[in-house]
Amino acid sequence: MLFKPDLGEKAKAAGEGVAKVAGRARRRTVSIAITLLIVGGLAYLGWTAFQQKKHDASRARPDLAVPVLAATPRIQDMPVYLDGVGTVRALNTVTVRSQVDGKLIVINFTEGQDVKKDDVLAEIDPVIYQAQYDQAVAKKAQDEAQLANMRLDLTRYQQLAASNAGSKQQADTQRAVVAQQEALIKADQAAIDNAKATLGYTKIVAPISGRVGLRQVDQGNIIHASDATGLVIITQLQPIAVQFSLPQQQITRVNAAVAKGTLEVDVFGNDGTTVVDAGKLTGIDNQVDPTTGTLKLKAEFQNGHFQLWPGQFVNVRLKVETLSQATVIPTSAVQRGPLGTFSYVIGSDNTVTAKPVTVTQQDEKDAVIAKGIGPTDRVVTTGFANLSDGAKVTISQNEQAPAADIAPHRRRSKRGDQGNSNGEHRGKRGEGRQKQSGSGAQGNGQSGGNAKAQP
Repeated sequence: MLFKPDLGEKAKAAGEGVAKVAGRARRRTVSIAITLLIVGGLAYLGWTAFQQKKHDASRARPDLAVPVLAATPRIQDMPVYLDGVGTVRALNTVTVRSQVDGKLIVINFTEGQDVKKDDVLAEIDPVIYQAQYDQAVAKKAQDEAQLANMRLDLTRYQQLAASNAGSKQQADTQRAVVAQQEALIKADQAAIDNAKATLGYTKIVAPISGRVGLRQVDQGNIIHASDATGLVIITQLQPIAVQFSLPQQQITRVNAAVAKGTLEVDVFGNDGTTVVDAGKLTGIDNQVDPTTGTLKLKAEFQNGHFQLWPGQFVNVRLKVETLSQATVIPTSAVQRGPLGTFSYVIGSDNTVTAKPVTVTQQDEKDAVIAKGIGPTDRVVTTGFANLSDGAKVTISQNEQAPAADIAPHRRRSKRGDQGNSNGEHRGKRGEGRQKQSGSGAQGNGQSGGNAKAQP
């Protein structure tokens, strides 16, 4: 019998072959589609970047000079300051306490009042201390009467001894008694002085001139000399002191300046720019604070208008020297780059050149240039946004600000919308522009080619 292949197996093998071919075709189709999608995306991005670059290039105006403000260096004497932060402190602060015990019967000051030295601030009941004083005075009077009688007896004994009618020993003994009584009277006088001083302590007086604070004890209370709080605190506000710190690196500079004379110190107000008072340096600490690496200094100010107050934080500057005939330019003219400080110098053809400069010192307004700028050079102070080395500039007046732009236009025109043959829109936006359906806003001004002003 002849062998016949199974038709089902043939059909199955043929089906598997077709499926494999179809799978490979699908994978190839997917790969091609992905490749085309990637190529299309890259082409779109490149086209967009090209159009943007072309659009930016069309908006650029390289032939237009950059408007700037300029300044000429000044030759002048320039003070050199060291800046620090300090705390205002009273020149003298006294806690007024009672020196005797007793009842507080009178208070003669108002809280926050300015008082003078030796003004009576309060009084303690003096009855007990007056009695002690009177007793000491009476004791002295009694001893003086006894001394007078002893001196008479001494005179008699001396006369008797001179005529050999009396003993010389008795005269010598009486002389010793008189000396003892005289010493007792001196002790009585000391007791009187002590009682008088104690009686005077019943009137509490101001030890210094200044301003009193808030009262610590009310009238009618019993106060003691051992009380820690005291009656009131007096603070001397005129003159007043400011204690501030400088970095330890400035010690040599400050000491060298102090050796030449008294140094001036300025203190600034809350805005940090206004000098509210000027004083002088009065003291330098004898050691550096190891925790902060700073040196403490003390200055004194008259504080004529009470603009300084104890406990207040202030900015301080110390004048250490004066640079004679220094080259000074505005601080805004000093720029910083990767290689250090530089300034744009305007040449005779109104072309700027970036020149490196050496700055000795600078503040918010002025900078002292040691090297790089000549007395006749003109430096750019404003208008750096579109400025580069070799750019053309136009110098505006000091009272004029540079044009708002010179940089890219703020108005963007639609692609394909052209104005006159030069491609410039000369139309102005009018206050009464009207909206047209299907078109942009048309300005009421006339353009060179009847172009529409784009918003």
